[in-house]
Parts: sequence; C-alpha cells; structure tokens
Amino acid sequence: MDWISIFGIALALAMDAFAVALATGAVLNPVTGRHLFRLGFHFGLFQALMPIAGWLLGLTVQKWITAYDHWIAFGLLAYVGGRMIVEAFEEDEDNSPSDPTKGLTMVMLSVATSIDAFAVGLSLAMLGVSVWVPCVVIGLVAAVLTVAGMLLGRRLGDNWGKRVEVCGGVVLCLIGLKILLEHTLLK
Repeated sequence: MDWISIFGIALALAMDAFAVALATGAVLNPVTGRHLFRLGFHFGLFQALMPIAGWLLGLTVQKWITAYDHWIAFGLLAYVGGRMIVEAFEEDEDNSPSDPTKGLTMVMLSVATSIDAFAVGLSLAMLGVSVWVPCVVIGLVAAVLTVAGMLLGRRLGDNWGKRVEVCGGVVLCLIGLKILLEHTLLK
C-alpha cells in the first residue's frame, strides 16, 4: 500500500475524531494541556489499535462484527451527544460541564470514533496487506487532528458559549446517525 493511500485512509478515519474533539473543546473551559494530551493520546491510541484488532481477527468474525458495529457507534455517540445537549440546558451550580476527557465518557468516545478503523483492519487482512505502518500513521493523524479540533473548538466555545455545546451534542448525534445510515440504508 502506498503512502498516499495510507495517509488518505488516516485522514478519513480521523474526521470523526476531529469532529468529536471540536465539540469537546467547545465545552471545556479552559482547555488545558492535560485535556489535549488525554484526548489526543486516547483517540490516537484507539485509532491505532483498532486496525490491529480488526486485522488480527480477519475474516473469522467479520460477519458478526459488521452486523452491529454501526449500532454500537451510533449508541455511544448519541448517548454522549445527548448528555452534552442536556447539560447545556441544566443550571449548573459550579457552572462547569463534565469533562469528556475523563473516565468512561472518554473511553466511549474513543471506541465510537475508532470503530471504522476496526473495519479498515479487517479490510487490510482480506487484502493481505501488513497493518503495522498504516496503524502508526492512522494513530498519529488522529492524535494530531484531535488536538487541532479541541483547540479550534475552544475558540468557538469562547465566542458562542452554550450554543456551541448544544451544537457539539447535535454534531455527535449526527455523526452517529451518519454511521448508522451508511451501514444500513446506503448498502
């Protein structure tokens, strides 16, 4: 597989992570180096590991995974997006939304944004292509775009406030819906 193809795949896979990072950056105030590292590291790590997992499992479980992977991604993104929308309208005593770069929320976002990378790993196994170089490139591109998305999201959050938090939640729900529609109606 040539470098242009690998980089193109990495960019395509990182778009969901970028969009989620944009929404995350918009709700955090302030966005610290710790936030940037945590989300960038986890999104990059999950994006790098999922192709390896898909590649290792190859054809043996493809028929079972592809039957419901889109439902998992949809459910996770809709849940996190819905929570963001609800939190935007709640009167918070300390006026700080929950931190999506911590705990279970971060794990759910990491899994939801990297399920497509799992499918890429399955595809690479079917093509007989080594997964090692693509997984490193995919992980690095996802990490860089996650950090960029959080920084851009913070700027939008500073200017637009709660409206961006609601929009961020809606974007996460729409990404989940897009994944679901691509795998159900458009096949």
